[in-house]
Amino acid sequence: MKFNLFKILLIVLVIASCEKDFASFDSQVINSENAINFSTNSVEYNVTSRSKMVNPVQTNNLPSFLLGSYNHPQYGRSNSNFVGQMVPSEYNHEFGENVVLDSVVLTIPYFSRGVDTSEDGDITYELDSVYGDSPIKISVYKNNFFFRSFDPYSDFDTSQSYFSNGSLSVEEVIDSGQLEAELLFEIDEFIPSNKQINLTEIDTSGNTYVSQKLAPALRFKLNNPNENFWESNFFENEGNSVLTNEPNFKEFFRGLYFKVESNTEGSLMLLNFASSNTKLTIHYTSDNTSIGDSDTGSVDEIETNQHEYTINFTGNLMNIFENENPIDVGLLDQSNGNENIYLRGGEGIISTLDLFSGTTIDDDGEEISEFDLFKDFFYDDIIDEPIRIINEAYIEFFVNQNFSNNDEPERIYLYNYEQNSALIDYFLDQSVSSLTINAKINHLEPLVRDSLDDDRGIKYKIRITEHLNNLILRDSTNAKLALAVISDVGSVQNFKILSSDSESENKSLASGVILSPKGTILHGNLSLDLEKRPKIKIYYTEPED
Repeated sequence: MKFNLFKILLIVLVIASCEKDFASFDSQVINSENAINFSTNSVEYNVTSRSKMVNPVQTNNLPSFLLGSYNHPQYGRSNSNFVGQMVPSEYNHEFGENVVLDSVVLTIPYFSRGVDTSEDGDITYELDSVYGDSPIKISVYKNNFFFRSFDPYSDFDTSQSYFSNGSLSVEEVIDSGQLEAELLFEIDEFIPSNKQINLTEIDTSGNTYVSQKLAPALRFKLNNPNENFWESNFFENEGNSVLTNEPNFKEFFRGLYFKVESNTEGSLMLLNFASSNTKLTIHYTSDNTSIGDSDTGSVDEIETNQHEYTINFTGNLMNIFENENPIDVGLLDQSNGNENIYLRGGEGIISTLDLFSGTTIDDDGEEISEFDLFKDFFYDDIIDEPIRIINEAYIEFFVNQNFSNNDEPERIYLYNYEQNSALIDYFLDQSVSSLTINAKINHLEPLVRDSLDDDRGIKYKIRITEHLNNLILRDSTNAKLALAVISDVGSVQNFKILSSDSESENKSLASGVILSPKGTILHGNLSLDLEKRPKIKIYYTEPED
């Protein structure tokens, strides 16, 4: 908590100081003597792009989790499996006498919002972050792998990380046989539905009525093919130590593993594990005895009642990704950049960007770095004053429409690759919305689509005005940047990338990138279409002579 508070305070101080500097910058260039005599012009600089495969990424403790199969026309299939620890809502639970299992129901809500309500109070829902509508096979297993909370090879207060390839480290990989210890349920053709879920009960007259209305959810009855699984694990262990506290329970019942398979286009869901309705509910009946009165001669009465035993997902929850890789960006020439910018979410592909990285010839005929040329154009080191104001700076990334893609991501994310952080323009962007699509739109503009051509994606526009002002005014390092697809621009909390080489050491990735199944292909700096190569375009103001 102290660390997070420090980061927030640091951001506030940076923003405040930047605003002061930029205001000073403005007044130095445009003052009382030249307020009328100034002009606005533009200049362009090249951007070098290089695509890079992402190593396995940390997927435990994400804000939400994916489940399903997504088939991209260029990048192939990606399966998102899930495994998670569980604990009961009550320890030392008394099941009663003559316990009979009724059903075991698993419920995990989707992200959804109500768009209409009928006179009867029924809600029409629209699903959010559900991709595809083709059937998938889901198998639910009892997990036998024990999730440790702390990393024994680090400080004992360091939490254990779990990665998208089903590993704890480069050397330690989870055995799939432990994850698939015992099959509890499977459905061959599952398709997510946006329908309201109505739970019914029977009244004293024998009539059925709706007792509860739930938002759309992944909801199964776990009809275990192995007899007496739930009875032997829970009812028969009443009073045993395995059901008395959290450590014992997690050692005894190590959670559930969800495995996905598909040979269709598939369906992929972002599941809301933070919802109070996310739970495994064991429904059962048992006998309750009413003690008679010896004075009146009444006898004991036995009545059978319905009960519930609830188990929640708590502890280590993680995604395991399985990706096809028909495009091997590792084979691309990385020396001078790439013809295309390849981007894929999850354990996918990012592209690094070098700004002002080359050399050029200045007015004196001498070779000079593009970065020095850029700085000299806007700031005079001799007089130690700015000479031009950057009004707006942005990069446009054009979709390469030579590649088919009927599901372009709405947003892409530009960040500091060396520091694993968003740019200052991100933090200064105050455009917020309850809908993800409308957040941070000044800095990260959503995809522009062609309304006359099946809404095909045309381009993304990313403003970097304050990032460039930082380079000029504060002599900031011209760090390497990176570009990625992102599902939620508000989810930029970083998670580790598994370090298997020196370049990936201490690298991380935003959660919104990890949880995006989508991908796109953009024009790179070596694109054959010269007009669609990414360039920094700067509009600036300068005093007239």
